[in-house]
Amino acid sequence: MKDLLEISCGLDVHKDKIVACILTGPLGKPTNSEIREFATLIPDMIALRDWIVSQNCHHVAMESTGIYWMPIYEILEEAFGGDITLLVVNARHMKNVPGKKTDMRDSEWISTLLRAGLLNGSFIPEKRIREFRDLNRYRKSVIRDIASQKNRVEKFLQSSGFRLSSFISDIFGASGMNIIRHLTEHGQIDRSALDSCLKTKTRNRIDEILMSVNGTLSEHQKAFLKILMDHYDSLKEHLAEIEKSLEADMAPFALQVEQLSSIYGISTTASCAIIK
Repeated sequence: MKDLLEISCGLDVHKDKIVACILTGPLGKPTNSEIREFATLIPDMIALRDWIVSQNCHHVAMESTGIYWMPIYEILEEAFGGDITLLVVNARHMKNVPGKKTDMRDSEWISTLLRAGLLNGSFIPEKRIREFRDLNRYRKSVIRDIASQKNRVEKFLQSSGFRLSSFISDIFGASGMNIIRHLTEHGQIDRSALDSCLKTKTRNRIDEILMSVNGTLSEHQKAFLKILMDHYDSLKEHLAEIEKSLEADMAPFALQVEQLSSIYGISTTASCAIIK
């Protein structure tokens, strides 16, 4: 392999340790190899960065090992004031490169490939985009939690003999929520109360809806339904907080959000997901 770099560093990343190898030497000449081990605690990762800086090594490569590479990447990207090339490489790609000696450490092999320019790094977005992705992905998980909680409420109502979803397509819409709140408080609902709960066209089916909720919740059932709904409300409030934070993070991309939102069917939230 023909060398392209005079100094290169390969990192073999594990859960509890990092094996680092720095290769140095003039191009076309035998290289000097220095291998050190570091723990994955923050002080040790800082020590790794300081060692790399002391060796004036501006090119570092590591395997994309689970999530363990992420804190190392964040610490190393600050080295040399950001003037450093970091490659996060698919392990399969490195194993497909022929010529590895069986007695060569993984970190030394990574550094050797990097020195020869044979590694292709995965795309790693800038830090503010990575942070925005974390928030956006968390938002999706909270939405899944909300959907699960809705299913729990619906299942409980069904098991209690209330067939509300048979006549109201979305029991978490305005009419459905009014009915559920009333049941939580009173345990039953009459025609007059139901009429005040229903909105718009659902009033046309008041007789059918009344039959679907013609029952009484016990004290236990009322209390349990309240627990379910309180959790649902807290998840909705939490989602609102997340989306507020997302809007703040998207401020630098206001123009892009506006352009994407002008497309029919794409909301501001969808625009955020596309940009990230």
